[in-house]
This record gives sequence, structure tokens and C-alpha cells, in this order.
Amino acid sequence: MSSKFKIKYFRIEDYNVIFEDMKEEIKKPLDINQFWTLEHYPVFTLGVNKKNIVLPDTKIPIISSDRGGKITYHGPGQVIIYTFINLDQFSMTITKLVRIFEESIIEFLSRFNISGKQQAGAPGVYVDLKKIASIGLRVKNNQTYHGISINNNMDLSPFSLIDPCGYKNLQMTQLKDLGIILDNKDVADKIITIIKNKLMEYEITRD
Repeated sequence: MSSKFKIKYFRIEDYNVIFEDMKEEIKKPLDINQFWTLEHYPVFTLGVNKKNIVLPDTKIPIISSDRGGKITYHGPGQVIIYTFINLDQFSMTITKLVRIFEESIIEFLSRFNISGKQQAGAPGVYVDLKKIASIGLRVKNNQTYHGISINNNMDLSPFSLIDPCGYKNLQMTQLKDLGIILDNKDVADKIITIIKNKLMEYEITRD
């Protein structure tokens, strides 16, 4: 059986609405792996690891989620790629999947002569020690949901109100500031294509 992929395109969406839609989607077996790409209205989200988190003093909504990780910010101009991957179709662990996501973003950046890096124990992608992409997943019935955020062309200032992903003084960057000028759909499509190609290398072949 060959793995299949579907991309669903949204616009700027309320986080709570999409969160509930994700939970509904993951209740059933995933015959087709999916990528949902969108933007969110301004929102801070809390992952399941709430240890030592200092909440920001802000009018921006703060919402608890069930993804991995701590606190982060989403807003217009940030590329969101939610990933619904049936791990039973691939020979990999969730740790390996996170690595594939990181490697795919790094490969995307390399096409623009930008050197992205991974950091041990701190999922995501970094450029000159500044974070450009975050990854937070949840696995249920060996299927993933939540996913990736890539800072493209957005207001980064709300990140200064928090310790992004739980790291004090972590600086953020974005594609625009690195001289990469693309709309969100182009960014999402290019990264999803790389991810799909990498996943196919791990596909379990069935008669």
C-alpha cells in the first residue's frame, strides 16, 4: 500500500476552532496523511509542559493545548503546518519524525544559502542561535497532530513577552529578516514537498 498525502489550505483561523477540528480528525484512522496549512489570529498557546512557565501580561488570548512543549506565540504572517501522520505507515519513531521535520526546514533554508541548525534537547530550527521554526506534536493511536510553525513575515514582538518554548532570552528571527521573500503558501508548499519526499524513504512496503 502506497502512502498518500493531502494538503488542506486555510486562511487566518481562530486557534480554538482549529484545535477542536484537529481532535476530531485524529479520532479516526488516517488512511491519507494530511498537512493543514494556515495562519492564526494572535494567540499564546501552552503545551503540556507547564513547569516554570511565566504567563505574559497581555490582552492576547492564552490557550492551553495538548501538544508537546511549553509556551509559544502564533500570529498572522507565521506559517503553520499541522501534520496528521499515520506512523504505522512508516518505519520511524516520533523522535525520528521530529528530526525529519527539522531536516526539511534546514534543507528549505539551504536553498537560499541560509544555514539552519538543530539544537540538542530543543526541537526546532535555529539560524545564528535565533529560532525560526518550532515543532510541537501530540501522538494518539500512533497518529500525529499539531506540527510546525515557521516565522515568515510577522510581528515578532509578542515573543518578547514570554520565554519562547521555555527558554529564557531566546531570540526569534523570520524569513523576511533573512532576505527570503515568499508568501505563506509558497513557504508551506516547498517545506511540505521536502517532508513528503523524506517520509517516502521510510515507507513500509505492503503486498
